Amino acid sequence: MQIKSIDAIEILDSRGVPSIHTSVVLNSGHKGDAMVPSGASTGKKEAFELRDNDERFDGKGTKKAIENIKNLIQPALLGKPIEEQEELDQIMINLDGTRQKKKLGANSILSVSLACTRAAANAMNLPLYDYIRILFNSKSDKGSTLSMPKPMLNIFNGGAHSNNRIDIQEFMIMPSDDVSFSEGLKNCVQVYTSLKRLLSSKGWSTNVGDEGGFAPNLDSNEEVIEYLIKAIKSANFSYGKDIFISLDCAASEFFDGKNYILNATDETFSSDGLVEYYVKLIKKFDIKSIEDPLHEDDWDGWIKLTSELNGVQIVGDDIFVTQRELLKKGIDSYAGNAILIKPNQVGTLTESLESIQLAKENEFNTIISHRSGETEDPFIADLAVGVDAKQIKTGAPSRSDRNSKYNRLLIIENELYPKK
Repeated sequence: MQIKSIDAIEILDSRGVPSIHTSVVLNSGHKGDAMVPSGASTGKKEAFELRDNDERFDGKGTKKAIENIKNLIQPALLGKPIEEQEELDQIMINLDGTRQKKKLGANSILSVSLACTRAAANAMNLPLYDYIRILFNSKSDKGSTLSMPKPMLNIFNGGAHSNNRIDIQEFMIMPSDDVSFSEGLKNCVQVYTSLKRLLSSKGWSTNVGDEGGFAPNLDSNEEVIEYLIKAIKSANFSYGKDIFISLDCAASEFFDGKNYILNATDETFSSDGLVEYYVKLIKKFDIKSIEDPLHEDDWDGWIKLTSELNGVQIVGDDIFVTQRELLKKGIDSYAGNAILIKPNQVGTLTESLESIQLAKENEFNTIISHRSGETEDPFIADLAVGVDAKQIKTGAPSRSDRNSKYNRLLIIENELYPKK
């Protein structure tokens, strides 16, 4: 089966910012579609998002990227076999020819890459997650089984995802490993609604931030965590047994080039001082996972924190940006023990799978993640299941751009483990 045509249009993401919808049609008549997201808190080394920089949408239009799909990518891929995902992705990488995909734009390349994946799965009459498993196993010596991931729900938004003064960007809850995906999701949703009632009873706003979490202007990171623990208990769950807390600090956002500045509490930390702050915070509240605790170039701080927090999941997002060579450096230097996977940070499905493969080979945990500017496309749900990622981040259970992923996972769970 060969590619017959590729088309793309400009759409809107969850923040009302333009994005891309791409359709790939095969000579068999089968079709695949994909929409790509956009991040607010971004690593400086992640793949380049091409924007128009004109008067439309404050310069954020995607007409240039769409023209690249129609006029450059389409001619290069016409007639190519759809089942050769790696070849298709490599053609686009070569066509761009830049390290960060600045010529064609990673947003244009990724939209075609993912649409090709869907077209192939549809043509083979396979669920998307199963086709992704086949692709992944073709690159991995260990192989992968299908599994449901543990959801990590960002139920309180700070940092770049809100307008409050809280510095830590995401406060997340996770269910126990002892329950099914649907049961764990249900438990977390009950905590989310419990938090809403609790905040409302105290007179706080329950408007939500970019990822659907609440974003009132509380006084400190510690106060947010205390509210979450109260909400867990109010929902009749045991904190540290039924529900756990994890953090995404996005520390690059409060690093001034020399020090880390927590605006909420007017505190300034050196790298060593911030490590000490995290160690105390994590031990006090029994935090199970912490993401981007230090600036993406603060490798010494990452290494020190990893050695200090044995048994805690330390997740690299901005420091690794889903790229294999950066992950390899982290593995070799013992900086972190988990990687966040965001396909738009690297620009193709193939490169994302290569990073996941390297992580698994070195016992680094993998977490599939959304972006703050999302679409209703649930591709990452199938990706998490297909590569046996174990964990997925996709926001609070309150907006369709987030719930589309949770709902897709509920459908997948029913297909894999039908209830009698």
